[in-house]
Amino acid sequence: MDNPETIAICEKYGIKGYTINHDGSIDVDGHVNFNNRQLQSIPLKFRRVSGDFYCQNNQLNTLNNAPRDVDGSFYCNHNQLISLEGAPEEVGGNFYCNNNTLTNLINAPKKVGGHVDCRNNELPAEIIGNKEKIRAIIKIQDDFSIWNRDGSFNKKRFEYLMEEINGG
Repeated sequence: MDNPETIAICEKYGIKGYTINHDGSIDVDGHVNFNNRQLQSIPLKFRRVSGDFYCQNNQLNTLNNAPRDVDGSFYCNHNQLISLEGAPEEVGGNFYCNNNTLTNLINAPKKVGGHVDCRNNELPAEIIGNKEKIRAIIKIQDDFSIWNRDGSFNKKRFEYLMEEINGG
C-alpha cells in the first residue's frame, strides 16, 4: 500500500526498510531515529520496529503513534512526557523514559527485556533507584492497582505490592 505522505515523511527522517500496513501504520526492519528534531508528536503511526526506536531530546508530551512492539530499545527520555500513554506494549531491550515529568508508570510496557530507566521524573520516592522493583511494578501494576483512577499514587497498595515482591 503506497501512501505518498508516509513515503515523504520516511524520506525526510531517513527511515528505510519500512512496510506500510493496510491501516496506515508502518513496520520498520531496522532502527528509527527522531532524536533532536524539536518534535511535539511522533510524525508517523508505527506498529513494529525490529531495531531501536529513538525519540529522545524532543518536545513530546505524548507517545501516540509510537510502535506497539520494539525488538530493540525504546528511548523517549528528555522530553516533556506527563504520561506513558501510547508507549510500546513490549520492548525487547531497554526502556528509557528518564528526564520527563512523569508522575506514574501507568501504560508502561507490559514486557521489557532489559532495564527500565525512569530517573528524574516526578515519581514517588519509593520507586526511584530500585530497578528490580520498577520492573516488577511494570509487570504487575495492573493486578495490584498501585495507581488510583485519577492517576495519583496509592502508597498503601504499593506497600502491599512490595511485601509480595519481597516474599511477604
